[in-house]
This record gives sequence, structure tokens and C-alpha cells, in this order.
Amino acid sequence: MPKMHHVDSTSIEAIGYESATRELYVRFIKSRTYVYFDVEERVFNEFMQADSKGQYLNSNIRGAYVYQRR
Repeated sequence: MPKMHHVDSTSIEAIGYESATRELYVRFIKSRTYVYFDVEERVFNEFMQADSKGQYLNSNIRGAYVYQRR
């Protein structure tokens, strides 16, 4: 698992990215971690910079990438 970066969000606790495998890790508050596969590093950077992490996730990641709950 990559280094997780804690973020200011009402639903997301931390975000991490593994560039070698292009895996995006999203740990939700009081929930599990989801791993999204084949995510471009650009998307991770935009996600980290987004004012609303939840809105960015819903608009740009959910439904666009295969994921797995961990």
C-alpha cells in the first residue's frame, strides 16, 4: 500500500497513489479502502488538489475505473 495522505473531506479520510502499478487508494471515513486500477497520475494530482474530494471522486473516478474493496 502506498503512503496515504490525510485529506480535508467529510467522507474521505486519506488518498494514496502507487505510480508503478497506477493504483489509486481511497480510504473512506468509518469504512474500507477502495483501490481503483489503471488510474493516471494526473487524475491523482487533480484529486489531491480538488476543493471537494467527494465531488471529484463522484465526477471523475467512480464509474470510470475498475475498483476493488479492501
